[in-house]
Amino acid sequence: MLFQPEIERMPLAQLRKLQDARLRQQVEYVYHRVPFYRAKLDALGVHPSSFNGLADITKLGFTRKADFRDNYPFGLFAVPQPEVARLHCSSGTTGKATVVGYTAQDLTIFAEVVARSLAAAGCRPGMKLQNAYGYGLFTGGLGIHYGAEKLGLTVIPVSGGGTDRQLQLLQDFRPEIICATPSYAQVLAEEMQRRRISHNFINLQYAALGAEPWTETIRQQVESGLHVRATNIYGLSEIMGPGVSQEDVDEQGTGSYIWEDHFLPEVVDKDSGEPVAEGELGVLVFTTLTKQAMPILRYWTNDITNIYYGESRSRTHVKMGPIRGRADDMLIIRGVNFFPTQVEDILSGLDHVSPYYQVVVSRRGSLDEVKVSVEISEELMRRLELDAVTEAAVQQHDCLRNLQGACAKKIKDNIGLSMQVQLVGFGQLPRSEGGKLSRVQDLRNL
Repeated sequence: MLFQPEIERMPLAQLRKLQDARLRQQVEYVYHRVPFYRAKLDALGVHPSSFNGLADITKLGFTRKADFRDNYPFGLFAVPQPEVARLHCSSGTTGKATVVGYTAQDLTIFAEVVARSLAAAGCRPGMKLQNAYGYGLFTGGLGIHYGAEKLGLTVIPVSGGGTDRQLQLLQDFRPEIICATPSYAQVLAEEMQRRRISHNFINLQYAALGAEPWTETIRQQVESGLHVRATNIYGLSEIMGPGVSQEDVDEQGTGSYIWEDHFLPEVVDKDSGEPVAEGELGVLVFTTLTKQAMPILRYWTNDITNIYYGESRSRTHVKMGPIRGRADDMLIIRGVNFFPTQVEDILSGLDHVSPYYQVVVSRRGSLDEVKVSVEISEELMRRLELDAVTEAAVQQHDCLRNLQGACAKKIKDNIGLSMQVQLVGFGQLPRSEGGKLSRVQDLRNL
């Protein structure tokens, strides 16, 4: 289903013309309204009167996370405070929070792109949506909420966490759709199995999952555990929130459509900042084309992915591939580039391994070292009558020793690195409590 077919199927030549006009307007808008951008553009020798739209986009430099911190809280806003209808911000766990604002028109567009995304995910007017994203300063909960209402869905605003209540409402209210982080959807699937809740007792059909990178392995686990078709919804607070791009439920695994009429994407080399060819991996960069309260030029997302057109059965907008990792998460281990998120796919397919893992990065001298903790399955724990998995237990049981070796071999065969693998008991590694789940523990700076 297309929520706005005239936009989603807009011919590329017409879409480029629209983007060019909106980009020119946005540059002029920020130049006259945001002192930060006026000073930045002046320093770069860019003036709206001589700016040539899409052809000149690389002349605008980049906006980075540090620019939000340096202009905290409202220094990047382009409208006076009375025109700001809503504020959101990040958690600020690594410093000052990233504050974002919205005018009433921004919120209308926010709802539209989320409605467009949910329609692509399989949602239809009249369905019920259980919203397990957190409400509050995080953009996920309210972003999904108003987009779902825009599409004509009945929203169940559960918010994140509260697994007992989530499962009870899935059985009592029987929603067709759930929105959550992928790691929390894993938790719900696992709890359904543990509590022996039959799929017959729930009515889920679709899951729109986002806010953290995930893989085909997680998709398979969620789809099997919740009996749904799961798609990726991507967004980031600095640009809008959820709804910047969305995977079509009938085109799973082929990328997520970026709504190019509002968000202009680029992919650039992480070291040089120069554009890369279509389909090549690099850092994803976004320029907002219609934002009023806080327009952003060429935001360096730090997300590693690629964009491409290729064959599309339904829409003309560009697609982005899965997020492979963060540019600053990439490790160089003995000369080999490695993203911790690769572990998940590498370990998929091995018997007796649970979906949970943790990558611990430490440093010895000038070299980074990686240890991978892998959870064994609950069934294997029962079979071996183990309450915990210790090194002694690994040495005692051939199956554990073989499993440890198989994990290490698969990592080496796929990445080219020898890594220490530690087996741990089922339930020992962190689970999501409704929000984002960090699977990487970085000890290098401790």
